[in-house]
Amino acid sequence: MQTIKAAVCREFNAPLVIEEVQLADPKMGEVEVTLDAVAICHSDISYAGGAWGGNLPAVYGHEAAGVITATGKGSGDFIIGDPVVVTLIRACGSCPSCASGTPTICETPYNTAKGPLRTADGEPLDQGMACGAFAEKVVVSHRQIVKIPKTMAKDVASLLSCGVITGVGAVVNAAQLRPGQDVVVIGAGGVGLNAIQGARIAGARRIVAVDMIEDKLEVAKEFGATHGVLASLDAPWKAAYKALGGRGADAVLVTVGAIPAYEQATRYLGPGGKAIMIGMPHSGATASYEPVIMAAVGQGLIGSKMGDVVIQRDIPWMIDLYEQGRLKLDELISGRWELDQINEAIADTKTGSAKRNVILFNR
Repeated sequence: MQTIKAAVCREFNAPLVIEEVQLADPKMGEVEVTLDAVAICHSDISYAGGAWGGNLPAVYGHEAAGVITATGKGSGDFIIGDPVVVTLIRACGSCPSCASGTPTICETPYNTAKGPLRTADGEPLDQGMACGAFAEKVVVSHRQIVKIPKTMAKDVASLLSCGVITGVGAVVNAAQLRPGQDVVVIGAGGVGLNAIQGARIAGARRIVAVDMIEDKLEVAKEFGATHGVLASLDAPWKAAYKALGGRGADAVLVTVGAIPAYEQATRYLGPGGKAIMIGMPHSGATASYEPVIMAAVGQGLIGSKMGDVVIQRDIPWMIDLYEQGRLKLDELISGRWELDQINEAIADTKTGSAKRNVILFNR
């Protein structure tokens, strides 16, 4: 057991508190990673706001990169000194979902309240999203991490842990986009921009970005969007149809957790199109559709968690694309902050103008 510094959520909708906490040594199949960087995802903000419930106190943060500094037995081929990214995908590797190639929906439960974290007084401290990465170090399953090149900057690499794989993966794995198909991406934030560049990489013919903020539509074009539509229009799907040449999209990716976006998503679809549900609304929120229309033209709704990725398969090829200059990562970082500034970084993220804010740790 060692003492580290972490940003602790003690009350929903309240500022995080920087505290000294206790971190246990890695057990069988686990590794300790000393972090260099952790990005702030809207999921962290939603959890800290009580949108999905959970145990308190808790340490959130799940989009991280660092170096392995300790290993437990049975931790695969990872060794001390390996640079890695840390994801929230704690897959067992043997349940029906893992065995069928969908580890993002692993069916083996993991009790985050009984994880490696404790308060300074020894009380339970929830390991948010099986990571607890708003902290100087984490102890996670070796199945949650992927090695990265030693030359790769950790702030850039951290983005591969969630936002990038979620957006790009949703296009490639969930939508199974084919070259020449048309795409609408609702929301041009961190995940949305990655869905856009995922569609570009996959060979989409036209990519329409939809967002409430006009400036974000311009940024979306830098990542591969061919057209931009303001979501505040009376009928933004009509503008999207025009941009797509008069036909609806083959795939609509909803990257924001807003119910209006979900209720409008099917309006952008063409015959046989699929709406990919990525953004996470608050628990209890519902959306309505007219199923007879969707049935009549063969449309579908598909949920996608973390881009349906297999991290050991998908992160290495995304790194390769980045090194070739075909996947933008550096351009996703809006600001760099220290752990003591995390509440300011969260406030900046909440404005909607940031792509990704990253917390850097002094090593």
